[in-house]
Amino acid sequence: MSETKSVLQDLDDAIARGTAESRARALWHATDLLIAGRYCEDEIKTFGDVIGRLADEIETVARAQLSDRLARIEYAPASVIRKLAFDDEIEVAGPVLRESDRLDDDALIENASTKSQDHLLAIASRRSLSEAVTDVLASRGNRDVAQAVARNEGARFSGAGFLHMVKRAENDSILAENLGLRRDIPRHLFQQLIAKASDDAKKRIAGERPEMLQEIQRSVANVAGELQSKFGPGSRNYFVAKRTVSIQHRLGNLHESSIAGYAVAHKIEEVTIGMSLLSGLPVDVIERALFDRSRELLLMLAKALGFCWDTTMALLFLGAREHRITAGELRDLERDYARLNAQTSRSVLEFYQSRKKPGVATSDASRESELQTH
Repeated sequence: MSETKSVLQDLDDAIARGTAESRARALWHATDLLIAGRYCEDEIKTFGDVIGRLADEIETVARAQLSDRLARIEYAPASVIRKLAFDDEIEVAGPVLRESDRLDDDALIENASTKSQDHLLAIASRRSLSEAVTDVLASRGNRDVAQAVARNEGARFSGAGFLHMVKRAENDSILAENLGLRRDIPRHLFQQLIAKASDDAKKRIAGERPEMLQEIQRSVANVAGELQSKFGPGSRNYFVAKRTVSIQHRLGNLHESSIAGYAVAHKIEEVTIGMSLLSGLPVDVIERALFDRSRELLLMLAKALGFCWDTTMALLFLGAREHRITAGELRDLERDYARLNAQTSRSVLEFYQSRKKPGVATSDASRESELQTH
């Protein structure tokens, strides 16, 4: 270690009294020594001090060469890697942003939050990305960044991150296709994505993931069949239930215990209308959540509304075929419910609220009027 310090001290002295040319030679000599040897952390830090000082003195082209040489070095000085990553010139920052393992999540998040879109694009191509970093890329990145991170199989998305990307994909068929091909996209968001995707994007996704589309088509058919058998569209029972539950809502008497009571009594109309009023979602979304085989949307909706597990379980049994769920499946559902993030679930709820059609209430009122005239 003393020999290394002596060499670096000589280089440091050369920096102080050398020319631009001699400083450049000193930089590459120090870099060669670093790459060729195996050093302890203290020695690497000393290398970093020297190389960092030299990097401040050299031109953009030389800094870019330094970045390229150090990007794949697992023991590269963290201080130098950070300096290069935050360089305004993407030729300098790009190599370390794309490849260096010496950048932690905090540095990547700060970089993605403050630097140019070119910097974000470089980060989006890293071998792996945490949910926290991906969230920043999804919210701040431009179209190229969004598409790149969606293609990156090593990127992990939070529920909120996926939700934001699905919203953006409504006007971007390439992004929709990239998201649709991801194996980790939640099923209920895949459904939303497909519903809004262009015909060309749907065809390409169908070619790559036929099993997912077939499953959704079966699910939609099953939901439609369940609803038709339980209560047909525009039935008088539905509007009687709507008037009753709406009155309770106006009086402030509609809450979680009301929904639980309706569910235990198998009052599907009252549950559907009650949850629609509490969540601000259209009735058709509540119906789909109740009867969808995957149950993901129902779990998220219950979590967003702050329901306890007992109430959620009653809703699950209500929507299950013949109101039956195996003990093993119920344990899995309880585990999944406990793992759900409340804030993420509320974000999903807000997404569905933003899709609410303004004509739904008017449509219900006109249907009720028609029934009352018969």
